Amino acid sequence: MPDRIRTVSPTPHPRLVKDAQGQPLHVPADWELLPPGDAAMTRRLRAEGPHWIMEEQRGRKTFSRGTFGPKATIERLRRGLEIERAQPAHALKMAREKARRDVAQERYVDEFHEEVLAFLAFDPLHAELAKRLAAAVTTHATPVGSGTVARTERIPVAERAESAVIAWMRHQTTAYDRLSIARIKGERREVRRMLAQRSRALLERYRAGQPADPACPLVAALNRAPA
Repeated sequence: MPDRIRTVSPTPHPRLVKDAQGQPLHVPADWELLPPGDAAMTRRLRAEGPHWIMEEQRGRKTFSRGTFGPKATIERLRRGLEIERAQPAHALKMAREKARRDVAQERYVDEFHEEVLAFLAFDPLHAELAKRLAAAVTTHATPVGSGTVARTERIPVAERAESAVIAWMRHQTTAYDRLSIARIKGERREVRRMLAQRSRALLERYRAGQPADPACPLVAALNRAPA
């Protein structure tokens, strides 16, 4: 009998995985992989009985690759969900949940946008530039599933806004995406720190009300951004 719950990682072979210690494990013959994407199916499978959660580590990020479980269990749960989802009551429930999520998202976008403006704190002379930058950062960072710092709940919204501005500027106003960074521990972090300092210095110019430079990389980036 396989372990009730185990976290595994993928290998090039679909029926072979690795455990937390890197040891190979053969997927039971009567098991199959339930791909990620259907939260209800995943919850029910994991609550049903023995299963293996497959995750892949890439850098500092962990990605779900699905859940292994008995094929018969997955098929039974899938049939049950199909019956539930065919009922009118389910469609009504989904519509209500979507409406609730849409309202929450709209409120969050507004809150995040205000926090970005507060962080920028540009001189009134550059109020229009601040609005354009806040709109560009908010549009990029707030979509659900974007994976940006704006979607994390580990830090306050004000910190998310600050980090999102610096990240946007790193990609849009510097050569970061074209840099060849040595594969040395801490090197990428140091490059990001250096570029963040440059971005903060640029923002300070607009906070101080200094005249805009026609060659300013921030202005150029905003001119390239979608309206």
